[in-house]
Amino acid sequence: MTIIYTMAIGLVIFIAVLAVTLKAISKGYNYKHEVDPLPDANRNERS
Repeated sequence: MTIIYTMAIGLVIFIAVLAVTLKAISKGYNYKHEVDPLPDANRNERS
């Protein structure tokens, strides 16, 4: 009977860790990344 309880607790921990991992991955994909604008081409040319 003890092995059944141990396996059940392990399964609960596994599911909890999996849920937290998937939530963190989902949050990372939903993050809006911003890119700096390109510098003006005329400003970089030297006459």
